[in-house]
Amino acid sequence: MLIIPGPASKNLGEKIAEILHQPIVNVESKIFPDGECYVRLTGDVKGERVVIVQSTYPPQNLHLVQLFLMVDTVKKLGAKEVFTVIPYMAYARQDKVFRLYEAVSIETILKILESLGVEKLITVNMHEPKVLQKFRFKSLNLSAVNVLAEFFLKLNLEKPVAFAPDEKAVKMVKEASQILGGTYGWFKKERDRITGEISMRVEKKFKVEGRDVVIFDDIISTGGTTATAVKMLKDMGARKVFSACVHPLLIGNAYQRILENGAEQIVGTDTLPSNVETVSVAPLIAKALQENDSSEKR
Repeated sequence: MLIIPGPASKNLGEKIAEILHQPIVNVESKIFPDGECYVRLTGDVKGERVVIVQSTYPPQNLHLVQLFLMVDTVKKLGAKEVFTVIPYMAYARQDKVFRLYEAVSIETILKILESLGVEKLITVNMHEPKVLQKFRFKSLNLSAVNVLAEFFLKLNLEKPVAFAPDEKAVKMVKEASQILGGTYGWFKKERDRITGEISMRVEKKFKVEGRDVVIFDDIISTGGTTATAVKMLKDMGARKVFSACVHPLLIGNAYQRILENGAEQIVGTDTLPSNVETVSVAPLIAKALQENDSSEKR
């Protein structure tokens, strides 16, 4: 097995290779003055099982084109199998038609990967992973919730509660609560059909007064929902409130916004680079690759 750490995930790819004790083929990359990108492998991949590690966080289009170029290149150079590890999958939130005649972006991205000859795709906490079932390649959507929860377990929180900022994240907090102590809750978001304003209320009733609360989510973009959830929990008497997310995009002033509303700390993973990447998904991904390799040899 050869690991190729893509330009967007060099550190993460190297961590995975180190855990697996597998060799690395590096990538030379640059951006031309007109914005076009260039990639070149630094070693031979012929006859090898190749794992390309490339997250597709902003600028998404650049990182996607780099990924497509790397996949196409290793196929042309005679790689036996091509695995793509895409820790953060761009365009995944556009997984269905919301308005008539619009593009289903994630399906287009996956069609390109399929046409390039990808044999397997591994991602982490993908938004609505059911879309992966439409394609011929094998796929695996890993969850980083446990590794996030284990981080907070080490902090010796006071009567910890796992909380979801909306109903979509309830599955995550159920998973986290099994590690933190079995208690969880969530907010229900409602939109006013006339004004368009969003309101939030606690869906599962119980006291958080004097307790430490961890809000779990898959992605934090602008931070609006998380900031509101933090403030509401503090107003309800929570002792400390933490924010945990798998993909900390933290667009604009999201980081300051969440902290200013009372969060003690924002903890994210290294599916993409940020100033809150406290927890690494490298062991999680390495384990999945190792298990795949073992099953192939049976």
